[in-house]
Amino acid sequence: MIKKVFNAFIISLLLISTAALFAEEIPAVPKTDNPPVIDGKLDDAAWQAALEFNNFKTIKPDYGKEPAQKTVGYITFDEENIYFAVRCFDSKPDKIKAAVSARDAMFQDDYVMFVLDPFNTMQEGFGFFINPLGIQGDGMVTSEGNLDPIYDMIWDSKGQIDKQGYSVECRIPIKSIRFPKGDTIIMRMGIFRQVVRNSEMSSSPPMFADKGSLIKQARSISLKGLKYKRVIELLPAVTHRTRQSHQEGAMQTDDNQTDLSLTGKLGLTSDLTLDAAINPDFSQVEADAGQIDVNLRYALYYPEKRPFFLEGNELFRFGGNVEEGPLAMMVHTRRIIDPVFGFKLTGKVGRKNTLAAIYAQDNLPDDSVDEHPDFSIVRFKHAMKEDSYIGGFYTSKEYGKGYNRVVGGDGLYRISPVSTASFHLFGSFTQRNGNNMQNNGHALGLNYNYGTRTFVLDLGYQDISKHFLVDTGFITRTGLRRLSAFAMYRLYPKSKFFQRIEPFYWSFHLYDTQDKMMQTFNLFTLRTWLPGNSQFRVDAILSNEVFAGQLFKTSGVGIQGRTQFTKQLYFDIFFRHTGSIYYDPSAPFQGYGSRAGSSLI
Repeated sequence: MIKKVFNAFIISLLLISTAALFAEEIPAVPKTDNPPVIDGKLDDAAWQAALEFNNFKTIKPDYGKEPAQKTVGYITFDEENIYFAVRCFDSKPDKIKAAVSARDAMFQDDYVMFVLDPFNTMQEGFGFFINPLGIQGDGMVTSEGNLDPIYDMIWDSKGQIDKQGYSVECRIPIKSIRFPKGDTIIMRMGIFRQVVRNSEMSSSPPMFADKGSLIKQARSISLKGLKYKRVIELLPAVTHRTRQSHQEGAMQTDDNQTDLSLTGKLGLTSDLTLDAAINPDFSQVEADAGQIDVNLRYALYYPEKRPFFLEGNELFRFGGNVEEGPLAMMVHTRRIIDPVFGFKLTGKVGRKNTLAAIYAQDNLPDDSVDEHPDFSIVRFKHAMKEDSYIGGFYTSKEYGKGYNRVVGGDGLYRISPVSTASFHLFGSFTQRNGNNMQNNGHALGLNYNYGTRTFVLDLGYQDISKHFLVDTGFITRTGLRRLSAFAMYRLYPKSKFFQRIEPFYWSFHLYDTQDKMMQTFNLFTLRTWLPGNSQFRVDAILSNEVFAGQLFKTSGVGIQGRTQFTKQLYFDIFFRHTGSIYYDPSAPFQGYGSRAGSSLI
């Protein structure tokens, strides 16, 4: 009996010791009293004591390989800022690709990227990009590593090319990001480096396709002593315009108007922000790029660029969606044209709960139904294990005696390190002004994703009824049931020329519930990845499309290619020839068309 107890005790000690050995050790980031000068030179004493990120391994073109060049990253902080730096060694510094470009336009350069998940929820992170000259790019990064660059933050960066390669430094004020309360905060962080001429990207810590989401594989770090200072911003603006014309030999004033506006921001907590605007002035927003609006089946899409609506816009993404799905967005704030006033609440309620809410009254002086329609939007999301979550939406547009209201939920569940399943289910309730009949509709979406180093599979299903409407969103088509599939196999040949070869198949098969007809789209592609940021692909398309009760042929062929000839010269080309449709509901007809484009930068 004593022997059995003793053996059990020894086994227990071994299990505890083994668990302690393999438990994740979370390093503390050293706090600095002498913050570094952001000049691109890593000669400050703060970097000598900073937490290091090394052991970089490739994630492109293959996983887990030794990079061609050495990289070392650093992080430190003080009470109000987080500081990052990277030393990028390069045996051929004259071949480093870097250009002075606009913000968020440096992704074809060599660069480093920091991804920071301040809440350690593995749902999403803040992404900061810096090229060797210090040019910035930023945005929100999804758990799988996809970037939404429309969100711009306020931060400082500097880069410098030297004989060893290049180095970059940046300072990120903590008031520019959301982070949880607490004396000690556990975050996740990853550092990435792109080397264009090698078509290579590496990361620290090393990341692999079969070990879960990108943010899950980021390194856990702890910061003790961050101090939140409440953010208060008031931005008044005055806009005056005068328009005159020459009439009967004299100048006449046709318009003389002065507009006052006020936009404000209030940090309720470190992780929850309230924005408000009265007659907001968007005159400083860049103009939309021109688009051809001839012979289209649905309205043109223009991305949101107005600062008032940008912060927290990524929170409106939803589960169960697929590439080129008909329900593109549940919330497209460009549907609010010219708000008289608006309020927006975005951020976290506790570490696991995310909230985004908008109320705005629009200004449509030429609208005969309602000059001031009201928009209400609420999005709630609860984080679960890893990047799994469950969430809900409510959106409405109220105008005159009519309305459009949509309610529903969405979610994502991580089945295994290599697979996820997600869904959405929304119901819409619509009554147009002057019509006492309510039209109801639904939108259902299911998605399954599986991905490893060599094989990727994505399956999706959408069921959107004829009367489903979302006046706050962007939808391209209703009255359909759609099954989509994507399958890709990756080959890694032992070749210095072919880095990766990817044959893939993408398709959707759609049943038009209004015309009771089937349509299909099948894309067969062979894509090759080559050195020098080069890629070449050949496409074969077998497809048709239902329109106005008729079936039209849209099959065709295409080629695409790109290459970085030198660090100053980039070339790409695109060509596709397919069947086309003239989208006239009363008299559509079959046609054929070719699209071609190229650029030399």
